[in-house]
Amino acid sequence: MPFYIPEITVGENSARSKGNSGGALAFGIIRVYNMFINFKEIIMFNILVVEDDAELNRLFCTVLRKNGYNPLGAADGEAALEIMAGEYVDLIISDIMMPRLDGFQLTQAIRQTDRTVPVLLITAKDSFGDKQKGFLSGADDYMVKPVDVEEMLLRVGALLRRAKFISEHRQTVGSTVLDYDSLTVKQGETETVLPQKEFYLLYKLLSAPGHIFTRQQLMDEIWGMETETEARTVDVHINRLRERFKDNGDFSIVTVRGLGYKAVKN
Repeated sequence: MPFYIPEITVGENSARSKGNSGGALAFGIIRVYNMFINFKEIIMFNILVVEDDAELNRLFCTVLRKNGYNPLGAADGEAALEIMAGEYVDLIISDIMMPRLDGFQLTQAIRQTDRTVPVLLITAKDSFGDKQKGFLSGADDYMVKPVDVEEMLLRVGALLRRAKFISEHRQTVGSTVLDYDSLTVKQGETETVLPQKEFYLLYKLLSAPGHIFTRQQLMDEIWGMETETEARTVDVHINRLRERFKDNGDFSIVTVRGLGYKAVKN
């Protein structure tokens, strides 16, 4: 759980009087520190863990908590919906085989009201049919038991980054405007509709100008961690983007040898 250090009340004579600058300084430091702690609480991601195996539920919650997340445990789909009615949830990790409301039904119910919250389904079955059913129900990713918790953390991080990147629907770089909903890049009177993966790639790079993204990071976030596409396909898309926007004076895509790519503002 997020931690909070209670604000220490310093007596008015010592904390606020003009004659005691040390007390006033201490009072100010305490208030600023508490503001910092409160800010940490705000930015923690709420991860809803839906698993009817109590031991596994505790394990997932413990691992998430130790890695800076705020886990919320639920024993089945109905309990999960009750939690979501009162708590904002950033991501859901859900088992499939559960009493009352299973993972497929839970995902379908969530997608009726929330199309963006990432859902990671976990199951004991490693069949294509189950995976297909999971993705068709609206899941974003899939893991098979026994779960490697380190891999789970990687997938959680990738899904959260992808969700953030998708939720910000418009970016402006100089006179260039990227519109996520229409997959368009507009500069002045010129508007270009890009193929989906090209747009996502450009949008991702421009979301953090100067930041270096490895090929694998871009593959995981845009093509998905389960893709069998070669990482070199990123190079092909980068070259297409460079050719399309070679006359754009607002940004450039730079190769960082041995690492990956970054976008820079011109």
